[in-house]
Amino acid sequence: MSRASSGVILVLLAGLGIGATYLVQQTSAPRIAAAQRLIDSRKLLDLLPPQQYDNQPLEQPLALVGIPLANSTLLGGYLATKGGQPSAVLLRSQTLGYEGSIELLIAIDTSGKLLGVKTLKQSETPGLGAKIAEWPNAWLQVFAGKSRNDPGDTGWALKKDQGQFDQVAGATITSRAVISAIHDALRYFDEHSQHMIGNSAHD
Repeated sequence: MSRASSGVILVLLAGLGIGATYLVQQTSAPRIAAAQRLIDSRKLLDLLPPQQYDNQPLEQPLALVGIPLANSTLLGGYLATKGGQPSAVLLRSQTLGYEGSIELLIAIDTSGKLLGVKTLKQSETPGLGAKIAEWPNAWLQVFAGKSRNDPGDTGWALKKDQGQFDQVAGATITSRAVISAIHDALRYFDEHSQHMIGNSAHD
């Protein structure tokens, strides 16, 4: 076999190999992307009890109304369902901490009770306010089961401000910001639950 023939065969084989690799990548890409979305979703939603939902909440965004809040801004919302019925709402909230913005994911059940809170982004002081990003987070777990009126408005504050909650050690401003954002989200849910979950509100 001549060198020219060998060269042509090698080029053809290389082309076939590249083509096959490209084809495999193209057919696998959607499956890989879907698997990655599922992993990301589970990491994001680990504040929501698994028995609370059977859908993919992040694929069911909510159209929020009346976005301006007293101490925070809502960036988005998602609906969790179980058996086709609303079971929880997830609100992405942004507030201003000591060093910069703090983004939270706040889960609320259909009765208006807080299921959990998770920090998505923050730039607070390492070793102090940045502790809110730890997961699981003992300080954030204290708020589970609370609602807009439990405690009352004055209770949604630090103990040093005559409220009911301890602060993250050495992070007064961060703690105040997070408490206010959580209360804002619960107030928003209470006022807009009919829009978000319909007749399931406060059943």
